[in-house]
Amino acid sequence: MSILTSPGGKVEVVHCRRTESQDIQCIKNLIRKFTQKLFGRLNIIYLLEKANLAVTLCNDKEEIMAHAAFLDYPNWNVAKQDNWVSVFHELDSEIACTPLNTLFMHFFVAVDEYATGCCKEIIRTVFKAVPELHFIFLIVPTYVSIGSALITVFDQVGTVPCLTYEEDFAVHICHRHSHYPRLHIRKARVEDHDDLMPIFMRYDHTVKEIYGEYFLAELIEAQDEEHHTVVCEVEGMAVGFMSVCSRVNLPLLHKCFELGPFHGFCVPHPDDILEPSREASIQGREVLLIICEKAILNTIFHNIPCKTAMLPSELLNASLCQEMDIEERSSMLSSPDEEELSPGCSTAAASFLFPEESTHFHPIYMGESEAFCIQIFFIDEKYETRQVLISRLSLDFMNFVFRLFPDKKFCLISVPPLTPEFVLIQNFVKIVPFSNCTLEHDLYVFHQAGLLRSIKIRLATFSDTSGVENLVSTLLLRKKILEDLAQYNKACRDPDGTALQVFVAEVAEQIVGIAVIRKEMDIEYIRSHYNIEDFICFSHHQQEEHGRLHHFVLNPIFQHYSKFFLKEILRLGYKSCLYYRVYPQSQEGKLQNLYSHSLTSALHYLVPVRPRRQIVYPLEKLGINAPSKEVSKDQLDYALYHTNRKLTLEPKVSINARVVVVGASSVGISFLETLVFCSHLKFNNLTLISTHGLPGKKLLGSEQRKFLASDLCFNDKDYALMSLNSWVNVVVGRMTGIDRAAKHVVLSNNKIVFYDHLILCTGQQYQVPCPTGADISQHLTNREVLKFSKLRYTGQVPCNLFILNDEEDCFKALTWMKSNSIFTEGNVIVYGNTIDVYTTVETLLHIGVRGTCIHLVHPPADSNITCLNNYSVESAVGDALKAAGVTVYHDALLAQWNDGLNPDPIHSAGFTTPTKPFRLECLIFFSFWKKNVDYETFKAFNDACLVYDGRLVIDTDFHTNDVAIRAAGSLTKFSNRYYSNEWTHSNFSSKEIGFQLAAAMLRLFDPTIEPVTEPPVDPDWLIPTYKGAKIQGGILPGSYHYLHISKPAIPSPLEIQRAQPDFGSEIITGNVKDGTYFRLHINKYKMVETITCLSKAPFPVSNYIQLFGQHERVLNNLCIRYEDKQITDLYSYFTEPWCMAIFHDRFIDLKKELRQILISKQEENLPSMEQLVHQVEDEEIILNEKPQKYLQRAFEDSIYKNLLERGILDYLHHNKYHLPMYAWPGII
Repeated sequence: MSILTSPGGKVEVVHCRRTESQDIQCIKNLIRKFTQKLFGRLNIIYLLEKANLAVTLCNDKEEIMAHAAFLDYPNWNVAKQDNWVSVFHELDSEIACTPLNTLFMHFFVAVDEYATGCCKEIIRTVFKAVPELHFIFLIVPTYVSIGSALITVFDQVGTVPCLTYEEDFAVHICHRHSHYPRLHIRKARVEDHDDLMPIFMRYDHTVKEIYGEYFLAELIEAQDEEHHTVVCEVEGMAVGFMSVCSRVNLPLLHKCFELGPFHGFCVPHPDDILEPSREASIQGREVLLIICEKAILNTIFHNIPCKTAMLPSELLNASLCQEMDIEERSSMLSSPDEEELSPGCSTAAASFLFPEESTHFHPIYMGESEAFCIQIFFIDEKYETRQVLISRLSLDFMNFVFRLFPDKKFCLISVPPLTPEFVLIQNFVKIVPFSNCTLEHDLYVFHQAGLLRSIKIRLATFSDTSGVENLVSTLLLRKKILEDLAQYNKACRDPDGTALQVFVAEVAEQIVGIAVIRKEMDIEYIRSHYNIEDFICFSHHQQEEHGRLHHFVLNPIFQHYSKFFLKEILRLGYKSCLYYRVYPQSQEGKLQNLYSHSLTSALHYLVPVRPRRQIVYPLEKLGINAPSKEVSKDQLDYALYHTNRKLTLEPKVSINARVVVVGASSVGISFLETLVFCSHLKFNNLTLISTHGLPGKKLLGSEQRKFLASDLCFNDKDYALMSLNSWVNVVVGRMTGIDRAAKHVVLSNNKIVFYDHLILCTGQQYQVPCPTGADISQHLTNREVLKFSKLRYTGQVPCNLFILNDEEDCFKALTWMKSNSIFTEGNVIVYGNTIDVYTTVETLLHIGVRGTCIHLVHPPADSNITCLNNYSVESAVGDALKAAGVTVYHDALLAQWNDGLNPDPIHSAGFTTPTKPFRLECLIFFSFWKKNVDYETFKAFNDACLVYDGRLVIDTDFHTNDVAIRAAGSLTKFSNRYYSNEWTHSNFSSKEIGFQLAAAMLRLFDPTIEPVTEPPVDPDWLIPTYKGAKIQGGILPGSYHYLHISKPAIPSPLEIQRAQPDFGSEIITGNVKDGTYFRLHINKYKMVETITCLSKAPFPVSNYIQLFGQHERVLNNLCIRYEDKQITDLYSYFTEPWCMAIFHDRFIDLKKELRQILISKQEENLPSMEQLVHQVEDEEIILNEKPQKYLQRAFEDSIYKNLLERGILDYLHHNKYHLPMYAWPGII
């Protein structure tokens, strides 16, 4: 916040922010004729799309006071955007402007009264926002004065000619040092103690309590060759402090971190052991206990050779700009004896790439140490906000301390995970920990060569080949990179004609990076399949301005230049957007050869783009009105990442908190998806603990029939489009304990995973059924043994007993069946009452098991609500089972395996019934016995003293009785204080639950969300209500494709629902026998509340899901047409062209926009439509006609009708690539 005072004495409190699209109209209102003379006639939308940085100044009422736009090349066409540096060096050789440190002001407007103050405030903000920025140029026609506001910050340095016509332009410059004075770095003196101690005490009191009041003075006084202290001085006063030490516990770091790319921070030595011996390698091939499945982070920087990290030391004396940094941090690297390190395993996310950790071999380095560490670092916070920018001061500190250790090349700092990422470590590289890491802190490293500011990005030449070969020599895909480089040098395009560009990063005449881009040929596909318009205004980017990033390699010591590298690619390549694709891994975990790219270490600087739900088009019915092939074509699924000119200077907030999710349920996946797609946040420590890792491996191939029914939250395609393994560390294992005091999770292999926030989403699983032990020869009935069936099975689990809970279990069962010839002989028993027993039976029939060999055994039901809850559907399934020869048993309770003998393997099973028992021979037994919380999971909760009452108890904000532990999904129940035991998360959509859980967590991390300082007051103790549809689908016996969509509700039999007076109505077409059954339940408010489909033919499930919650009038007056016998087949009805807009992914946005129009006041002295409805409802208006007719007439006579029609037409026009079957004005 700043205060501006006008010449007339008026005062405004202002703040700067990034310009948003809704600011455009206000910006246009500030344009004067003088503005056009200075900058020309500009399209503001286009300018904002292409600007690297656009800043808006607002007052406390959010009224726009000023705006400025900055780009990385000159305006007025005085130089080409890829070759302006030489022009400005000729202008004044003393101005050391480079693409790294220079921006150009292309536009500025302000409220006249405050123009001078606004200009200064914006310039200060820009210098603060861009740490490397030293110069801002302003170019205007020579015959135009720049005005009283701009002249206060810009000085003229000369003139340059225009490239397109004969006219000279004046060049004005603004220097950083005019707004942020240079600061002095020097060694600390004891007399600095009085200045420094008050600053330090704002951050930490514990050190003073341990070491005494004068520990800083003692630290300064104890300086020697191994230990130095440095201060930052402003006007004779010390305002910042850094303590560095060359005594580093390298053996500990070698044990805990992957230091291969840095040669262990040691001088190379002939006795170094860098690879395991062949014998040790063979003996050490055991299953890794912790697997980091970061696919995006596994193919680059496998082992950057040490020679690539060594640059001539004499080049380190390059001039460095002096700015400042502010923070206070302490290190635990140099004092291992002062603090006991608890054993554990760090799952910190990698910031650059290494090979997958192999066995437990750690390299042994014999050379001398080349590292020193930062022990303490802090600075007065007021200099962070008012005087200087932190990152420049950080580099000033680094430059000074490296001079204190001339024989050292690496600076290290360790940081606790919960510490917010301060700017000092933004120039550091985060080190990947080993799975058996015992150090809880994150480790960062800065190489001496990172001080060089002479990095240059340029197009590659043939002479760069040897340098690139040296850079990529250890990468998996080095051959492909070198082939692209050769093709570029040969023809600058691929053999198929696609434009190809290769850029290299050069420091001290050495190649330290390479990037390969091609023209993006599938931009229409990307626009229609991904929400790219969340980041760009698509119509303002030409086809040739879209590029696809194929390879990006940058030496890790220069990783902090990744964003600059990307920005230069856009400038030099005349691109405005870059796209990067991440294809899913194959089943074997190897890259798809055809589509594999060299995965980019710059992924954190790109934003993930959400995929769009696609309409399933009836292409034959639409004919020539179908979308183009560019939109409707099938491609291999991939996750998309993006950057553009606007994002190159947009910072991300790094979140280092260790967020550990236990369970890969739909809730857990939805939670992780929501966090990953927060484009302005960067989660570095997301971990998933799962028995089988991430789902979506396509173990069963693309076969439609799966053993298990689906909740349709996620499918294999969704997992490919998310690419969660790019961001999430995956720990394959089972949770067996939680240590709340130490904040770690214990796994079944006795390894531990530390957490700061633990998310429990394990859900419920089918359990091993416990035989009652009844001797069926005694002719016992269920009544006599029912109580024994509720016991937990503790015996040996038979090898041919399969409990199917996920795709991995199904794949194992299928593999076992193939290897044991179950398809041709032997009985199969399927035991259970859920829908999964039906989908499993259908899968068995489909893969070749004879129906006469399948025995479907239903145990006694716990309630009168069946899994299908529709008599028509149940009768069709029953008839299909009978026709297939499947034997069905009802109310049968498992009594014995193998007549009470050793159950492994199962050869027979005995069952009791309400009447007489029976016995079945079998070769395989599928059990879908009651779902419950796994015993090991329950024991972990119980031992950790988490409140458990049948399920894990939570409050309405997902908290357990531990504030650091949250839980969600069917695992949980609400606390009894809410008096709503019948409502649990099981009643709601798992995907929505996961999203709401993430929203609750984001309040802790997202700076754009106002933090909650106190728990919300909840006097009514109301549980939250979620509105997402509850969905169930699968293929039932008889090859019936089944789909059931309903609102969240407490389950009740369908007959009882129909008997309710407020039930509404049903629309049913077709019949179950023919496989054409389609049922819609319309509630009393005329909204679609339930959808049930049973069809022999596949149908567009994603389309039908969009029908839920729609008013019947939106569905083309559905009820009236049905009553008039105009609808005989709903399947056909919903393939008609008119309904395609309803299935569109942005239809919900249209509804919100139209509603906003109706509730907003459009005309003075007249109520809005919403207000008018309330007046009619409250009888404030005396009517001579029915209220509906009155409101309809009022609507048609008002401005709202035209506004709504315009909104609908705009929607159709904007989405015409998806909806070409609609006509709009101008097309006819």
